[in-house]
Amino acid sequence: MPKMVDGFWKLIDVQLKELESAKGADDVIRILGSELCVGDGFFHGSGGDETVYDALLAAGWSFLWSEAEYYYAMQAPDGSAITYIEGDIYRGNRR
Repeated sequence: MPKMVDGFWKLIDVQLKELESAKGADDVIRILGSELCVGDGFFHGSGGDETVYDALLAAGWSFLWSEAEYYYAMQAPDGSAITYIEGDIYRGNRR
Protein backbone atom coordinates (compact mmCIF):
# COMPACT_ATOMS: atom_id res chain seq x y z
CA MET A 1 0.00 0.00 0.00
CA PRO A 2 1.43 3.43 -0.88
CA LYS A 3 2.45 5.56 2.09
CA MET A 4 -0.20 8.24 1.44
CA VAL A 5 -3.02 5.66 1.37
CA ASP A 6 -1.66 4.01 4.51
CA GLY A 7 -1.69 7.40 6.29
CA PHE A 8 -5.26 8.01 5.12
CA TRP A 9 -6.52 4.80 6.73
CA LYS A 10 -4.59 5.51 9.93
CA LEU A 11 -6.43 8.86 10.15
CA ILE A 12 -9.76 7.07 9.59
CA ASP A 13 -8.89 4.60 12.37
CA VAL A 14 -8.17 7.51 14.75
CA GLN A 15 -11.49 9.16 13.87
CA LEU A 16 -13.42 5.93 14.44
CA LYS A 17 -11.71 5.40 17.79
CA GLU A 18 -12.63 8.97 18.83
CA LEU A 19 -16.25 8.40 17.71
CA GLU A 20 -16.46 5.46 20.13
CA SER A 21 -16.47 8.00 22.96
CA ALA A 22 -18.74 10.61 21.30
CA LYS A 23 -21.53 11.51 23.73
CA GLY A 24 -23.29 14.04 21.50
CA ALA A 25 -23.66 15.55 18.05
CA ASP A 26 -21.12 18.24 18.94
CA ASP A 27 -18.49 15.53 19.50
CA VAL A 28 -19.21 13.89 16.14
CA ILE A 29 -19.02 17.23 14.32
CA ARG A 30 -15.77 18.12 16.11
CA ILE A 31 -14.25 14.77 15.06
CA LEU A 32 -15.54 14.75 11.47
CA GLY A 33 -16.00 18.44 10.75
CA SER A 34 -14.16 20.26 7.98
CA GLU A 35 -14.50 23.50 6.08
CA LEU A 36 -14.86 21.42 2.92
CA CYS A 37 -18.03 19.65 4.10
CA VAL A 38 -21.41 20.02 2.47
CA GLY A 39 -23.06 19.31 5.82
CA ASP A 40 -21.69 19.67 9.33
CA GLY A 41 -19.11 16.92 8.86
CA PHE A 42 -17.96 14.18 6.52
CA PHE A 43 -16.65 10.65 7.04
CA HIS A 44 -14.09 9.91 4.32
CA GLY A 45 -13.70 6.26 5.32
CA SER A 46 -17.12 5.07 4.21
CA GLY A 47 -15.54 2.50 1.86
CA GLY A 48 -13.62 0.82 4.66
CA ASP A 49 -14.38 -2.07 6.96
CA GLU A 50 -15.47 -0.03 9.99
CA THR A 51 -18.43 2.33 10.09
CA VAL A 52 -19.63 5.46 11.87
CA TYR A 53 -22.67 3.41 12.86
CA ASP A 54 -20.56 0.79 14.67
CA ALA A 55 -18.43 3.41 16.42
CA LEU A 56 -21.47 5.33 17.64
CA LEU A 57 -23.19 2.15 18.84
CA ALA A 58 -20.06 1.49 20.92
CA ALA A 59 -20.45 5.00 22.37
CA GLY A 60 -24.01 4.24 23.49
CA TRP A 61 -25.93 5.83 20.62
CA SER A 62 -29.22 4.38 19.34
CA PHE A 63 -31.00 4.33 15.99
CA LEU A 64 -33.83 6.74 15.32
CA TRP A 65 -34.50 5.40 11.81
CA SER A 66 -32.72 3.92 8.80
CA GLU A 67 -33.55 3.88 5.10
CA ALA A 68 -30.30 2.13 4.12
CA GLU A 69 -26.83 1.50 5.53
CA TYR A 70 -25.80 4.84 4.04
CA TYR A 71 -28.86 6.88 5.15
CA TYR A 72 -29.89 6.92 8.81
CA ALA A 73 -30.24 8.98 11.97
CA MET A 74 -28.89 8.19 15.42
CA GLN A 75 -29.48 9.66 18.86
CA ALA A 76 -26.67 10.31 21.32
CA PRO A 77 -26.65 9.59 25.05
CA ASP A 78 -27.08 13.34 25.64
CA GLY A 79 -30.27 13.40 23.51
CA SER A 80 -28.79 15.17 20.47
CA ALA A 81 -28.86 13.50 17.06
CA ILE A 82 -27.05 13.25 13.73
CA THR A 83 -28.19 12.19 10.29
CA TYR A 84 -25.73 10.26 8.09
CA ILE A 85 -26.20 10.46 4.31
CA GLU A 86 -23.50 8.69 2.25
CA GLY A 87 -20.69 10.04 4.45
CA ASP A 88 -22.20 13.49 5.03
CA ILE A 89 -23.00 14.24 8.67
CA TYR A 90 -25.83 16.64 9.56
CA ARG A 91 -26.72 17.84 13.05
CA GLY A 92 -30.18 16.68 14.10
CA ASN A 93 -32.75 14.28 12.73
CA ARG A 94 -33.18 15.18 9.05
CA ARG A 95 -35.89 12.72 8.10
